[in-house]
Amino acid sequence: MNISIVIPTFNEAKKIATLIHYLIQHGQQAVLEIIVCDGGSSDDTMQLVMQTSAKFIRAPEKCRAVQMNYGASVAHGEILYFVHADTLPPVTFVTDVLGAVAKGYDLGRYRTQFAGNNWLLKVNAFFTRFDWFVCHGGDQTLFIKTNFFHSINGFDEKLLIMEEYDLAVRAKR
Repeated sequence: MNISIVIPTFNEAKKIATLIHYLIQHGQQAVLEIIVCDGGSSDDTMQLVMQTSAKFIRAPEKCRAVQMNYGASVAHGEILYFVHADTLPPVTFVTDVLGAVAKGYDLGRYRTQFAGNNWLLKVNAFFTRFDWFVCHGGDQTLFIKTNFFHSINGFDEKLLIMEEYDLAVRAKR
């Protein structure tokens, strides 16, 4: 199986190149493509993406759900892996995702770990190990089999936040 990575961006020039290079370095042969779907950045996000092997597309509007759906609509991989620009997944993300799919999981996410010593973020990260409403967030990254994603109509574009949580709830049904 192969993976299409979709990254929604808006003014992410400070982090996007680092993320793309990291994903390429640790993506092994399973990463078919990296799609950066931008919401109209006014910084150098586009120029930095164009200097890599990632594909840059501009979404019809600035909204994470719209951007991720748009990126998924042009993806060719059997698995979609949504990663936010300020997030680095574990170096084992490919084997983790493919292993989970091989075990029968159609969707999954990581627990969150934040850089720094902010106690509030550490508490938040601790609770991401539980499958509760307050424990879901985009910083965990999210993988989903492409055909399953389309069968549940992707992300709800009316939502401005918690679009990953909504998707997970619908997927569980």
